[in-house]
Amino acid sequence: MPSQFFGLNIAYTGLLASNAALNTTSNNIANVSTEGYSRQEVKQQASNALRVFQKYGCAGAGVDTLAIERIHDDFYDNKYWNNRALTGEYSDKAYYMKQVENYFNDGGKENPGFTTIFNSMQVALQEVMKNAESVTTKAQYVSSMSSLTEYFNNMYGNMQKLQKDVNAEIKLKIDEIDSIAAEVASLNKQINVIEMGGGHANELRDRRTLLIDQLSEIVDVETQEIPIRDTNYPDRVTGANRYIVTIAGGQTLVDDSEYNTLTCIAKKGYEKVNQSDIDGLYDVYWENNQKFDLHNAAMGGALKGLVAMRDGNNSENFTGHVIATGEVTLNVKDPETGVVGPKDFDTVTVSVTNEYLKDLNKCNLSDMGGIIRLGNNLYYYDSWSVTKNAAGDYEYTFVISDEKKNTQKLTNDRVGKEANIGTAIDYQGIPYYMEQMNEWVRTFSQHVNDILNNGYDKYGNPGYNFLTADHNTDSDQYNFKVGIRLDGDHTGTFNQGVNATDDDTLSSYYWMTAGNFNINAAFANDADLLATRNVLSNGNDDYSTVEDLYKMFSDKDQMSFRGCSASEFLECILSDVALNASKANTFTQSYTDISTAINNQRISISGVDEDDEAVNLVKYQNAYNLASKMIQTLTEVYDRLILYTGV
Repeated sequence: MPSQFFGLNIAYTGLLASNAALNTTSNNIANVSTEGYSRQEVKQQASNALRVFQKYGCAGAGVDTLAIERIHDDFYDNKYWNNRALTGEYSDKAYYMKQVENYFNDGGKENPGFTTIFNSMQVALQEVMKNAESVTTKAQYVSSMSSLTEYFNNMYGNMQKLQKDVNAEIKLKIDEIDSIAAEVASLNKQINVIEMGGGHANELRDRRTLLIDQLSEIVDVETQEIPIRDTNYPDRVTGANRYIVTIAGGQTLVDDSEYNTLTCIAKKGYEKVNQSDIDGLYDVYWENNQKFDLHNAAMGGALKGLVAMRDGNNSENFTGHVIATGEVTLNVKDPETGVVGPKDFDTVTVSVTNEYLKDLNKCNLSDMGGIIRLGNNLYYYDSWSVTKNAAGDYEYTFVISDEKKNTQKLTNDRVGKEANIGTAIDYQGIPYYMEQMNEWVRTFSQHVNDILNNGYDKYGNPGYNFLTADHNTDSDQYNFKVGIRLDGDHTGTFNQGVNATDDDTLSSYYWMTAGNFNINAAFANDADLLATRNVLSNGNDDYSTVEDLYKMFSDKDQMSFRGCSASEFLECILSDVALNASKANTFTQSYTDISTAINNQRISISGVDEDDEAVNLVKYQNAYNLASKMIQTLTEVYDRLILYTGV
């Protein structure tokens, strides 16, 4: 038989349950604007009934308050994280493509771009055709061409500055990943401590989910939560969970309370992939020195977008097949004694078939050495050369370094293996636009110099190179030779690095980039050196050479850049930029809208609704008042029972 005070105890449990519900409602209302907060709910169930020796058998014993739990749906979390990775990727692409678009945009006379400057140069050349004897008109033309070279110098500098900015942001993202990983690992430990004691770490779980939200925008992320069971009694759940976070296609970042850190290490100069890359581009490594592949096809998020902008080469990296290995003896300076003497080096020869590797005007291989992959092995190389043989095949020969750390000895078993330098990245990033500028200035300079070399100047001397490139290490300029260059229309050999002779080195416009593109300094001092006539016996008023030059600017049969004439360079580049920018903006908006829709679904489940909480407030207040009224009523009953019956 239950106690005389049984009813009071029942009312007391109702009072406790209502009080817990009111406090939870208060907490929900207080956090209505808190980012990442999940609505909480009191879980209740009827207490175990008390058996009594009466006809009805059992008597209800009130209510048990089991837990205060967060209302959350992991399904929408995963959908949201997957979409956030795409949003992060395209938003970063859109941001930086907008800057590229601004750089290439032609603002007319107020902010002249390529078209304005090129048209001014053509007008100046027309003035020379009107008065070929005048040194003034020729000087104006030289000045206008100098403006064109300055335009490309500035564009080259802008692209390198942009690459530097992207590179710095990659480091910031890596640091942010490390910070999030450390905090998630710490939260995992705190959550397990609380939940092993039977509680629910609602606020800590909300904080962890919010951190994964942030991480998902930086890099693709997947999570897994596995209950930890008692090893002695596998059926018994301890209350703790093993929470695992993987990124970039399944690489473990956090495992319970342990986490792995990432470190950015700047590449050495001899590790550059592209000729026009800035120094110090970051590679990323795990703390165990294992390389984190930034070009992993499975990677997503802002990190993928940034890497595509920094390294995107339109899939035009160096690739071929090894056809031979060998040795070469070179005269090199001993770094300790300074004595120059012969030394043997290993070499590897690679046959290439891609058209962009058959024209050195399109070549973007590093001029400072680099890393070549032969099969599965990596090798440092100091220099390279390329030959077009009698059969028309192109063969690159790399001199393997013996000073830098090569983990594998070059052996004959590399023959037949695939050879690669860098990674094929299917995006038109900064290296692509720099290569496009380099190709144009090289091709343009070749044709201008070829025409002028066939003419004669005011003094009766044969014409010579008007467009050239500045040395990077001194104030001298290159003296490119005519007809020896290696491209789709010429045969010959080009050498780069320690095994290059002066004749070989100067024969190729490879050494010209948009960054060192310049006019010959001699022409700035004396514009009469400009060759204006094709026939020596013609007078100085003859402008036949100048006329050929003018025709070349608009005749794509004489000079073609991507199927267009020299003057249409900007249209070609802007078509790429506009397409990439438009695509990035469209996808950014699309994935942002999807993220908003998914988040709204998530909020509809886990978010705090003010109207719902207002209803709950009234409901639980009434329940509390009724429980209190029940206690008051029972108090009066017990008072009457005790005072008047003498119980």
